[in-house]
Amino acid sequence: MEAKTSSLILLHNATIVTMDPQSRVFRNGGIVIDEDKIKAIGQSLEILHEFSAVADQIIDLQGQVLLPGFINTHVHTSQQLGRGIADDVDLMTWLHHRIWPYESNMTEEDSYVSTLLCGIELIHSGVTCFAEAGGQHVSGMARAVDLLGLRACLVQSTMDSGQGLPESWAIRTTDDCIQSQKELYEKHHNTADGRIRIWLGLRQIMNSTDSLLLKTRDTAKQLKTGIHMHVAEIPYENQLVMDTREVGHGTVTYLEKIELLQKNLLAAHSVWVNDTEIGFLSRAGVKVSHCPAAAMRMLGFAPIKEMLDAGICVSLGTDGAPSNNRMSIVDEMYLASLINKGREVYANGTTDPTALPAETILKMATINGAESVLWDNEIGSLVVGKKVGLSAQIIFPWADMIIVNPFSWSMVPIHDCISSLVYCMRSENIISVMCNGRWIMKNQKILNVDEGEVISMAKQASSELLKRAGIRIPNRMTLL
Repeated sequence: MEAKTSSLILLHNATIVTMDPQSRVFRNGGIVIDEDKIKAIGQSLEILHEFSAVADQIIDLQGQVLLPGFINTHVHTSQQLGRGIADDVDLMTWLHHRIWPYESNMTEEDSYVSTLLCGIELIHSGVTCFAEAGGQHVSGMARAVDLLGLRACLVQSTMDSGQGLPESWAIRTTDDCIQSQKELYEKHHNTADGRIRIWLGLRQIMNSTDSLLLKTRDTAKQLKTGIHMHVAEIPYENQLVMDTREVGHGTVTYLEKIELLQKNLLAAHSVWVNDTEIGFLSRAGVKVSHCPAAAMRMLGFAPIKEMLDAGICVSLGTDGAPSNNRMSIVDEMYLASLINKGREVYANGTTDPTALPAETILKMATINGAESVLWDNEIGSLVVGKKVGLSAQIIFPWADMIIVNPFSWSMVPIHDCISSLVYCMRSENIISVMCNGRWIMKNQKILNVDEGEVISMAKQASSELLKRAGIRIPNRMTLL
């Protein structure tokens, strides 16, 4: 890890998009970082007057944009080495013949390299925190997250039943699944200067016995941590739940019945839900991770506008490389607004260009993301302090933020800053990223790892992994 080079950093002459409760945007703002916390924020002249004499470092951002780090609430970091192995196939082929053979043949070193490669792409797209969606070697993930300097909620991919499971997975019992996660919690929770948290994972209801669902629910409550689960991804899933669990609709209805819908549940995708189930999710305080690219690819159009109207906290995720290929939350912001505008034609027979406006999308990528990973008291917005709890204790947020250079062909001219961040910005516009008060990318250079070395390691590891897994990618055209 890069050592802290100064204790008080002052950044000024910036457009600061705070994402605070008042949605304040400072057109010429300044911010002071004290070690790893935000100490002050306001107009540049006021910040300079108060802090320039004591600042160890003063940075003139020359009109660039400063905003909170983005939060990717659904990403399979250990699938990065499998980018491109499952394009243009149906979901069951994707799962049973590509992804499960791939994941079941991974080593801890593979997971480490895969997470490094994924993390580099996440940082370049402005992500400072992510929620792992489930993989096999959490210790490898944790090692990579620590080195990269990111913040993460890590989970083990957990299954104890279902057809088509690799042999090494099919022998797992419910108790094995719970015990291994407890051990991971003891080993890694709150490590890496507090940047790593361990959650419990449920891959999907089709691979979970009732015993696993209930014990996961109770263990998460005991450990005071979150649960990350793929929920209502495809119609087949809902039909299987209706056939085997004897409920009226599907996964969400059943999870409500067994009281697994709670505030600590992060439900990924949640595409195939009806109005009644949206009500269940809202009343329980469940958070939903919307992954627009993956949804368009093989899942369908989730009723995101209806969820937001019902008061559900909806955030954004990329999913994994084999189901999206691009780990850019910037791309997901653009897609989320467009496909949900377009879905209005399918849902209501007419267009609605006002659906999911730019400010809503920015909230999904920042403060909603923070709430989804149960970290909203400390990340997701640029504020000096937040009063929390009955005692009104003041929590000082971590310094997680990104710098965007809007003065390029992709963003100029800027008539509407907020609109431009969603509809014009590309990953290339993000030039510097700070997490926990430390720069992890400056001037588009990743600081804590050698990108070229990681790419070389990934090419070799992915080739060897596919050979072990016996995965052959068919030729699409005539290769000479």
